[in-house]
Amino acid sequence: MAVVIFHNPKCSKSRETLDLIRAAGVDPVVVPYLTTGWTKPQLQALFAVAGLEPSEALRTARGAAKELGLTDAGVSPDAILDAMVAHPELVERPIVCSPKGVRLCRPPERVSDLLPGAEG
Repeated sequence: MAVVIFHNPKCSKSRETLDLIRAAGVDPVVVPYLTTGWTKPQLQALFAVAGLEPSEALRTARGAAKELGLTDAGVSPDAILDAMVAHPELVERPIVCSPKGVRLCRPPERVSDLLPGAEG
């Protein structure tokens, strides 16, 4: 079973999600997105499959989202996606992909039904 985690090793929630995946006996593909970056089509595809709007996957707790005006009313999804490509840290993490779907795994327990043995 192929599982991919878009991971930030400095994030405790991302590390916890990775630990849950490994505890389920899965050796995931780990994508260090802060180094590899994102493409707009990649983000569009991930969000579409996960059923997320770019604004729902925007990291607002820390970082430049507010300073860049991305939390203001009326900001377009394209503007948010462009900012995410320019500033990879603006994407909330972790995002996990498996044959069972794509999900923003915050809290980390949200990964459970994407793993082997989960119903769904």
